Amino acid sequence: MKAVLFDLDGTLIDTAADFIRIIQDMCRDKPCDIVAADLIRTQVSEGARAMVKLVYPELEVDDPVFLAHRQRFLDLYGEDIAVETDLFEGMYPLLEQLESQNIPWGIVTNKPRWLSESLLQALNLTERCAVLVCPEDVSNTKPDPEPMYLAAKQIQVRAEDCIYVGDHPRDIDAGRNAHMYTILAGYGYLPLQHKDDLTAWQADCIVKTVAELHQVINQLVGVKQDHHSLIS
Repeated sequence: MKAVLFDLDGTLIDTAADFIRIIQDMCRDKPCDIVAADLIRTQVSEGARAMVKLVYPELEVDDPVFLAHRQRFLDLYGEDIAVETDLFEGMYPLLEQLESQNIPWGIVTNKPRWLSESLLQALNLTERCAVLVCPEDVSNTKPDPEPMYLAAKQIQVRAEDCIYVGDHPRDIDAGRNAHMYTILAGYGYLPLQHKDDLTAWQADCIVKTVAELHQVINQLVGVKQDHHSLIS
């Protein structure tokens, strides 16, 4: 393996706390019962529509009122995109090790580009990320392999020589469709309807922690393991 690609929310970056903060504030504004943080977390990978639907279950997603609430949610998130957001614990040493070995890492996400770029900038990752592929860059998003192929092309690595790490079935499907080595991030925002049987996702590997991910990637890219950089 010659490169590592990540999904964004719930795989590389732990963004849930900021989504929970905004959705629960929207509940107070409505007002309605506060949606549980754990439930919001399971919907993060499903996107803004799914999270806002938790607050307004009575509205159809194409209702202009619902769309206005969704836009408000996105605006609030964009204004304060990394108040409680950071890389998952243990991810910094992993990225540093990849960089020290000149192994490019990048992101393939269904998150809109303006939000993805703002998030990377807030976390000082813009220059470190070798490639960022967002929905605006392709005709077909994950689980279609098109964004995976584009990412591989931009970093000049064959798709089959890439690792893809994700926390949603569409991530694993996209990686498999592009013949990448797929890793299911079991520590991520596993969607409620798919979390009971992770083997059904048919990933090449399932990891439960970032420390385990670090060890697996070391083996796959042939890096000599630096024990000081691993999470104990």
